[in-house]
Amino acid sequence: MSDLINRIRSIDAFRAVTMFLMIFVNDLDGVPNTPEWLKHAGVNADALGLADTIFPAFLFIVGLSIPYAFEKRLKKHDGQVPKRILTRSFALIFIGFFHANMETYNDPATLLPRPVWESLATFSFFFIFLDYSNQTSAIKRYLLQGFGVVLLIAMCVLYKSTDPDHPWLHLTWWGILGLIGWAYLVCGLIYYYSNGALWVQAAVWLFFVFFNIDYHFGWLNFLGFIHQYVWISGNGAMQAFTMAGVFTSVMYIRLRQQKEIKMFWAGLLVIAIILFNLGFIVRYFSGGISKIRDTPSWVLICTGISLVLYAVFAFVVDYKHKYHWFKPIEPAGTNTFTCYILPYLFYPMYEMTDLAYPEYLDQGIGGIIRCLVFAFLIVQLTGLLDKVNIRLRI
Repeated sequence: MSDLINRIRSIDAFRAVTMFLMIFVNDLDGVPNTPEWLKHAGVNADALGLADTIFPAFLFIVGLSIPYAFEKRLKKHDGQVPKRILTRSFALIFIGFFHANMETYNDPATLLPRPVWESLATFSFFFIFLDYSNQTSAIKRYLLQGFGVVLLIAMCVLYKSTDPDHPWLHLTWWGILGLIGWAYLVCGLIYYYSNGALWVQAAVWLFFVFFNIDYHFGWLNFLGFIHQYVWISGNGAMQAFTMAGVFTSVMYIRLRQQKEIKMFWAGLLVIAIILFNLGFIVRYFSGGISKIRDTPSWVLICTGISLVLYAVFAFVVDYKHKYHWFKPIEPAGTNTFTCYILPYLFYPMYEMTDLAYPEYLDQGIGGIIRCLVFAFLIVQLTGLLDKVNIRLRI
């Protein structure tokens, strides 16, 4: 059991750092006079900023977690796993759909100002997805969840879009959580029904990598009409990152069981070098490196980065037992969903106050420091809420 805990600890540490950086780069977006390498590269740029590597790393971590999450249930042949995958995926896609529609909220034409609508919609998610303890009576739970549902329905009724062709809630994109949900759905089901076979995880990972390459070379354009309705495959990028994580964890488990862990470090290094080389080669044929356009070079290079980073985390945490280094931001790794949602409460409240940061904290070095402090405070607030049993669970 301690061996399993150590392995999960390395993933928790990786997830905590990634979540912290995700909050940081999101808050930094739009802050002037800050280094461009910290931000997302432009839509037409052939470049890779720090922000462009965060989402791939998070999807990779989603994949890393899948084998451990299913390990006991697979051994018991638990038939509830597919249901669990479907419900978690639906919850992520559901919330992501609303987050995407926040971007097209028509403030002047709607009864509620945008910050108020966003706050109430986010509060409804808290009531619906709160991890109610076993001590909470069924009646109280149903009442609170029912209140959240009613509140969300009210927000749906009030919603108006800036898009004249779609005046109500509509599909623009699935949002970050929605993309995670689709990737988790596909990769979780593949892992479960393949019974965790290493060669299957490797084959599926390669399939999605080549699917993404083919998509950008134009060989799959005849399937384009499907993408605006169903994002199960999309262009393969999200699933490629996630399956890379699944493959890595399965390989890690197998090699540790065989006491051949040195092969794990060597294998990750070799695979990463291959991916880096392929990424820079494909860069010249498929539109450069671009997160916004999900180019193959972005997929290959960021997967290589994630492999190297996880090798470092696994070594530092699992073998050098330095998990305490990450304790200050631990809640970001163990209560990640709550940590991700909290800024959606803060930003609308901040807008409603009409306050503004001092100029020296709103640009340049001061702005970077402010964003780092903000990310740290969100993580600490997540930890405080967890201590009073307020955490979101899907």
